[in-house]
Amino acid sequence: MKYDCVEHSSDSLADRTSDVFVVATANRVNQLPPELTRAERFDGVFFVDSPGREEKQAIWQIHGRTFATDAQHELPIDDEWTGAELHSCCRLSRLLCVSLVEAAQNIVPVAISAAESLAELRQWASGRCLGAERGGVYRVSDKRPAKRRGISLAPSEN
Repeated sequence: MKYDCVEHSSDSLADRTSDVFVVATANRVNQLPPELTRAERFDGVFFVDSPGREEKQAIWQIHGRTFATDAQHELPIDDEWTGAELHSCCRLSRLLCVSLVEAAQNIVPVAISAAESLAELRQWASGRCLGAERGGVYRVSDKRPAKRRGISLAPSEN
């Protein structure tokens, strides 16, 4: 059987009449009413988890430049840190005139302060959402803890 692709109007997002790209976010997606999460309402539901190693390296570099943090400073262990926590560490390092490792002692990551709710959210997303980082269906087992691997703030030479 052959299927032809045809453009047709759909009732997605309240019968849109022009091409539109909508991005919506929710911290408590499990509390959205079912009519917002049914098929055809949105083209895709993505789960965006904490940044991976490559993203963190880029974030450290950006905030290191913003706050003039020495590129030779050792980075703190940043497993499960968010981008906001990396930013906060660089800002505190500059404000307190201490190393990044010392500044990190003043940060309680959301992965610790809200560990239970994050685990619940990841579990909810597993099998229900597309993975924003890797593509395909998100699975809880896909999230591997980031390990610090001797990354410096200096830009890569690649």
